[in-house]
Amino acid sequence: MSHAIAVTRNAGQAEEDFGQRLGTYAHWALRAALAGVFIYHGAQKLSGLDQFAHMMNLSYLVALLVALAEFVGGILVAIGGLTRDWVTRLGASLFIPVMTGAIALVHWGQWSFVPTESYPMGGSEFQVTLLLISLYFVLKGNRA
Repeated sequence: MSHAIAVTRNAGQAEEDFGQRLGTYAHWALRAALAGVFIYHGAQKLSGLDQFAHMMNLSYLVALLVALAEFVGGILVAIGGLTRDWVTRLGASLFIPVMTGAIALVHWGQWSFVPTESYPMGGSEFQVTLLLISLYFVLKGNRA
C-alpha cells in the first residue's frame, strides 16, 4: 500500500513540476497575442495613414504617432522576451495612451465589442482587455 502512495505522490509531484516549468513560458501566449494585435493594426494604419487620419478625424501627425506606437510597441513586446526587461516595458507602455484614447474617443458608452447602429466601431471590451494586458507587461516586464 505504501508503494502505491509513493507512486501517486511522485506522479503528482511530476505533474506539478511540469506545470511550473511550463508556466515559466506562459507569458509568451499573452506576449504573442498582444504583439500580434498591435503589429497588425499598426501596419494596417501605416499603410493607409491618410485614410486612418481622416476616418478618426486626427491630424496626420497624431495618426502617425498612433500607428508607430502600435507597430513599434508590438515589435518591442515581441522581442522584449528575448532581450531586456525594459524593452518589454517600453513596448507595452506605448499602448497605454493609444488604448486610453481609443476607449475615450471611440468606444466609450458601450461594453460589448459587437458593433451596433449607435456604435459602428463596437464597444470598449476588447480595448480594455488590451489595455489591461499592456499594463500587466509594464508592471511585470519579463518577470511576467
